[in-house]
Amino acid sequence: MDWDAVIVGGGAAGLWAAGTAAARGKRVIVLEKNNKAGVKILMSGGTRCNITHHCDSRKIAEAFGKNGRVLLSVLSRLTPQDVVREFESEGVATKVESTGKVFPVSDRAIDVRDAVVRRMARFGAEMVTGCAVTSVRPMNEGGGFQVTASTAKETMELRCRSVLITTGGLSYSGCGTTGDGYPWAQSMGHSITPLRPALTPLVSNEAWVHDLSGLTLEDVAVTAHRNDSGHGKNSMERTVSRGGFLWTHTGCSGPTAMNVSRCFSDTDHSVSQSHVGDCIAIDLLPEDSREAIEAWLFDEAKKSNRAISTVLSQRIPKRLADAMLQNLNATHDPHMAELPKKLRLNILDSLKRFQVPIHGTRGYPKAEVTAGGVALGEVNFQDMQSRKQEGLFFAGEILDLDGPIGGFNFQAAWSTGHTAGLHLG
Repeated sequence: MDWDAVIVGGGAAGLWAAGTAAARGKRVIVLEKNNKAGVKILMSGGTRCNITHHCDSRKIAEAFGKNGRVLLSVLSRLTPQDVVREFESEGVATKVESTGKVFPVSDRAIDVRDAVVRRMARFGAEMVTGCAVTSVRPMNEGGGFQVTASTAKETMELRCRSVLITTGGLSYSGCGTTGDGYPWAQSMGHSITPLRPALTPLVSNEAWVHDLSGLTLEDVAVTAHRNDSGHGKNSMERTVSRGGFLWTHTGCSGPTAMNVSRCFSDTDHSVSQSHVGDCIAIDLLPEDSREAIEAWLFDEAKKSNRAISTVLSQRIPKRLADAMLQNLNATHDPHMAELPKKLRLNILDSLKRFQVPIHGTRGYPKAEVTAGGVALGEVNFQDMQSRKQEGLFFAGEILDLDGPIGGFNFQAAWSTGHTAGLHLG
């Protein structure tokens, strides 16, 4: 055999796996179709790269919902703390932000990418960039695989004992994640669960939503609501998210909106498809109980002669207060002292459940991850090897695993890649 292992895809999972396998003395080569490795690493976190999340392994697994249970075994081999220590040993100092996200102190994603490339090279793994793999197929006699790939100069045929597919999904196709690995997996007997974009901005066709473009809310709780039964069984998991929110010229974004986007993307991959009644409900004051807000409004009604929008702007942005009154069909901006009880109760409802109609998502071009992928029951997470084809391994986003914003998806990539690397060859 030419190689103990060929790794197809030089992203987070593939690069980490290469370093781990090479450290075991395995002859490893990474084939990356982009002209540079780790393009998605370089783009992530606003080019800062959210390496992992500051929590224990169980919290990482729980963040992925029901499917996350399979991650417990790989997380036991490479914990979030192990990842931080490994990057620190490669000279990348890290910091924990108030959200629990772990970033390099330098705020430079390139430092993260360079560290995993350096780790891989130091242990002797090789890499060819600008190299597009066109086929992966098992050899009939003697086991092993034949991998066909092309560079600008030549076509290569590589023979190897094992293959690790870490080609990612369909998100951020400009990064080279164009779903190349799915047909190879299917050709060797694997099922691909329904694919859809996740962690992507939401689209609303309402003009009043667009008028709020650029407005940021620092701490809200968002809940997704669907008005149809056509969604997949896993799409309505993780329907609630708390944190930052951003109004945009096409709808809404920010961590909370993107975290629940998977709930709206399983039946529409375009902004044109609409489901009447689909919406998100935003708790604009998640720290305050309904009773506390009601008491505040009642107290203001007794003592204040200010306009209701002025009073509301103590708690929410004035532009949002104006939009809320507009949606409640308030014919004018009444003073608190003349506020009808019904309108006061409607305002209370809106502060705790401000509804925004949703008409789709921005799809794969803006998605950070892909939901769906290689069926988890067909992969042994003790070694990341296929249960269908001996010597075939998977790691990273190609698997049916997608977590929320916060470094969870990178941790899954590092840990599944590491586990595969411990068993390649």
